[in-house]
Amino acid sequence: MKNVLPPELPFYKSRKIAITGGASFIGSHLAELLLRLGASVTVIDDFSSGNRENLSGIASSINIIEGDLRELGFAEISLRGAEVIFHLAAQHGGRGYIESHPVECMNNMLLDHMVYSAAAKGGAGKIVFASSACTYPTNLQATSTSRLLLKEGDANFEEPGKAFSDGEYGWAKLMGELQLRAFHKQFGIDGIACRIFTAYGERENESHAVVALIAKAAAKIDPYPIWGDGLQTRNFTYVHDTVEGLAISGAKLAGFDCINVGSSHHHTIMDLIETIFSHIGWRPETIKRELDKPVGVLSRASDNTKCREKLGWEPSRSISYGVGKTVDWYISTLSKERLSRLEELLLERK
Repeated sequence: MKNVLPPELPFYKSRKIAITGGASFIGSHLAELLLRLGASVTVIDDFSSGNRENLSGIASSINIIEGDLRELGFAEISLRGAEVIFHLAAQHGGRGYIESHPVECMNNMLLDHMVYSAAAKGGAGKIVFASSACTYPTNLQATSTSRLLLKEGDANFEEPGKAFSDGEYGWAKLMGELQLRAFHKQFGIDGIACRIFTAYGERENESHAVVALIAKAAAKIDPYPIWGDGLQTRNFTYVHDTVEGLAISGAKLAGFDCINVGSSHHHTIMDLIETIFSHIGWRPETIKRELDKPVGVLSRASDNTKCREKLGWEPSRSISYGVGKTVDWYISTLSKERLSRLEELLLERK
């Protein structure tokens, strides 16, 4: 299937776009893409985890608003006049963060409600919600040897057993989708829930698996520690694919809809670290498997049938390509101070 390239999206030309959480890892890449597509971009962020440096290349070309979207008055003012809202703002992080901060993850339900309310009141026509693969029932992802591909219909609100999400973070994201559907039903606003799968790439932090493992290799830690036995699988999706999927979904879908934005290829953690070692040009003598660390579900990847049929697109960048780009970026930004705080950074939001 041929990818729909960004220049083929005239939908965004001169359109007023707001991105909540737009200074984040994914949000900043999305802002760059939408700006290239001719949109008028406003980024709204409280900078609790987002980074102004992420926007340094485009700061003079976009509008940046700082504040807490959980405050309804601020949300209404900052989102007023936006035609399309990409809602990425959330309390989130890697497995270490979401396992140790369940209360913060549940707070996302309040944040989502405030953003949706302000969007409806402000006249927005569409909300594109950054949902998560964590919405999918964990029993479908329970064995490391499974190669099941998750379909959008595997998580829904009508069928018994289809709502069995991955922890507090996953349940909050699923409730974010339910709220979005309610706002569509009551106010007519289009609501598109994009279920993001294991995004990684430049500007990501060490609380997420790919950058954490790159950091440990860059520091030449030997024995080299990994969480779990290394056989758990994920569909590592390069961030440029992720933001293309978000943009194309926003341009092509309407009504209320859920769609996967993730690779359909399973890779074990061992596959991932071998790719990292190859790009860094170093490998340890010993792999230390830390079986007491949180690893989440044992198998996860996306069924992209709906993505291909509705968008004419699916993620295409290989793990070797994406990891190579991420390694080059991380090495270029490496500091001794960050390496000295590595264990602490694995559990942080930023």
